[in-house]
Amino acid sequence: MNIKRAKQEIKDTISAYLLKDAYGEYVIPQIRQRPVLLLGAPGIGKTQIMEQIARECGIALVSYTITHHTRQSAIGLPFVSKQEFGGREYTVTEYTMSEIVAAVYEKMEKTGLSEGILFIDEINCVSETLAPAMLQFLQCKTFGSHEIPQGWIIVAAGNPPEYNKSVREFDVVTMDRVKKIEVEPDFAVWKEYALRRQLHPAVIAYLNARTANFYKMETTVDGRKFATPRGWEDLSQMLTVYEQLGLTMDREVIGQYVQHEMIARDFANYLELYKKYQMDYQLDAVLAGNIDPLLLKKAAHASFDERLSIVSLLLDRCRQAFARAAQSEQEIALLFEELKTVKEGLLGVHGGAPDIFVKETAETFAVQTQQKKAAELLTRAQERLRRRIAETLEGYAQQLAKEDPSDGEQAFALIREWFDSRQDSLEAQRDAAGQLLEHAFDFLEAAFGTGQELVIFITELNHDPYSISFLQEYDCERYYRYNKELLFEESSRAIEARLRALGK
Repeated sequence: MNIKRAKQEIKDTISAYLLKDAYGEYVIPQIRQRPVLLLGAPGIGKTQIMEQIARECGIALVSYTITHHTRQSAIGLPFVSKQEFGGREYTVTEYTMSEIVAAVYEKMEKTGLSEGILFIDEINCVSETLAPAMLQFLQCKTFGSHEIPQGWIIVAAGNPPEYNKSVREFDVVTMDRVKKIEVEPDFAVWKEYALRRQLHPAVIAYLNARTANFYKMETTVDGRKFATPRGWEDLSQMLTVYEQLGLTMDREVIGQYVQHEMIARDFANYLELYKKYQMDYQLDAVLAGNIDPLLLKKAAHASFDERLSIVSLLLDRCRQAFARAAQSEQEIALLFEELKTVKEGLLGVHGGAPDIFVKETAETFAVQTQQKKAAELLTRAQERLRRRIAETLEGYAQQLAKEDPSDGEQAFALIREWFDSRQDSLEAQRDAAGQLLEHAFDFLEAAFGTGQELVIFITELNHDPYSISFLQEYDCERYYRYNKELLFEESSRAIEARLRALGK
């Protein structure tokens, strides 16, 4: 299955394992809660989805790469103690708590979360001395003599033998005690993730055109050559920062992330052309509605790869505008929720000192943000969003101190006025994004008519979460018309082609 389906399977498993009955006991007892074993090629996102799952389920996460551990750190160190048996005292060997089990308890103390995921990576690559402890861990949910606390789900990950020479095969007894999920690379799923995370458009456009290079693992006389989803994502982030710093990313730098010489060289060439098309086609002018007839002629006679790049560049500008509008909308929605509390206080017992109350509300919100961050329940984007809300509330408090309203009702009237101004700004932002889309359609129609380029443009809009969200609110007549006409026509041609093939 793909990584998206695997993520949902794990979330469903967590929901089932953490379900409690009327007596507060887990419906599936711990002994029957099979550890989840994720098996898949390296770099496809097994580790990353665990952080997402923990945040989305509101539980804690302790993550370990077991190959970094010795037998002593996994099961604890021995020490001598005294015990009495049958009236006589004996010297016995006991063990300190496993470092891994201790980390679970420390996480519970730090976050206040009693339930979570214990994630063990590279579990089938352990040393020979640690292998028995890992088998015991999967079968009995213990490290040495110490049990994993109830409410903690075990998830382990490993690579198939063809990707790692040090992989150890688990026996049937162990495999019969785990819930095995095999994961395969899937570009369509990764692309959905990449669009949501706003990875660099050149990377997305390149892989869209050369999907075979998304994941490749080859063994040659010179060693392993590979390109992985992890490599593309890290390259994308570095490429974005390089552009901000005015640095040039060449084949040598690309090869540090995409460790497949042919693919790295191909992407380097593509990136050069991508940058060239950005300059040649004067996108800022085009999306402002100023289209040079010479550019239309140039685009109409361009190669297919060049036309695809033009479409990708237009899409990227539109997507950025849609994403900014969506982020502003999220900010306003969260601010609105906080202002409900502000309204209740200002129209109630806190009306006498409105600026102080709003300042205290901002401080409380900031503290809650830090608590959520400490519990690792926020993404980076969510944390920044909450910081902006706290800053906005702080700004409202300062403005109230200057305005010095007579009572809480007047204070809230001022806040409502400021909030309405933000909503007006959002509407202006949406209108500007809509105009970008209209000008993009103007250029595509003038340069390519209703050809494949327009079909690709519409199809890509339909796969981008920010575009979909925007188009649900913005009434773009041409989008809906072309979406119905062109995609139906494209589907009909595909069906006819399959029928002809069957006829042969």
